[in-house]
Amino acid sequence: MTHRARLARPALAATALALTLAACSSPADDAAPGSTAATAGDAGDDSLQAVLDAGTLTVGTEGTYRPFSFHEDGTGGLTGFDVEVVTAVATELGVEVEFEETQWDAIFAGLDAGRFDVIANQVSITPEREEAYTFSEPYTYSTGVIVVAADDDSISSFDDLAGKRTAQSLTSNWMTLAKDSGATIEAVEGWAQSVALVEQGRVDATINDKLTYLDYATTNDASGLRVAAETDEESRSAFAFARGSSTLADAVDDALATLAADGTLAEISEKYFGEDVTR
Repeated sequence: MTHRARLARPALAATALALTLAACSSPADDAAPGSTAATAGDAGDDSLQAVLDAGTLTVGTEGTYRPFSFHEDGTGGLTGFDVEVVTAVATELGVEVEFEETQWDAIFAGLDAGRFDVIANQVSITPEREEAYTFSEPYTYSTGVIVVAADDDSISSFDDLAGKRTAQSLTSNWMTLAKDSGATIEAVEGWAQSVALVEQGRVDATINDKLTYLDYATTNDASGLRVAAETDEESRSAFAFARGSSTLADAVDDALATLAADGTLAEISEKYFGEDVTR
């Protein structure tokens, strides 16, 4: 589920690809004290000063990506995990926040064109994106998980999927991981169908992003399900800025560190996922 990216296992290469491409996602390392001040004079980088002068942090987001950026009941105001986190960051910076809702396919083009200062939409960090954009420290971490019926104790690792039947979207990299783990694939259109088949006992398991499962468990009765295993590797999601926007990114890192230290990030995460996915 993490955007849009969507062990030591026989499927190590497939797993790494799945975690890189899934995009759903506690900064891994707190920004060094004074890092904003240290970079404020970077030649040609006025990204932070421009936001401070405008008094507004303009944010690109989808607005249709539950639970990260969406409208409640389709008609209410914009809300979601990423929306609340970036709003808290703007408050720390001492500026207002303004959202520009944009389709995912056009969101990086909007950043390149200067339509907004930052993307807050569960952008997974990948080597390719790091070459083209500046990222904040991660504020979401996630793994891949095997979801099974609560009373099924036959699966406790990815190796145990050999000979089992899993429900997977054929366009998902989780399908590749399931297949490489030896499972037989039941094709479905997405998570809703996958989890329904597991609950009905028509398949043994499904593999998906942990945030997808946590969101489901927070908003539905998941007492009939359990997580049987997780991948060793994690996907990391962060705010994306135009390349070279170091002063703004550093200031956002400082804000994230403060929000992690005072418990704000954990509180927002608990609200949407029932646990702290920000670390």
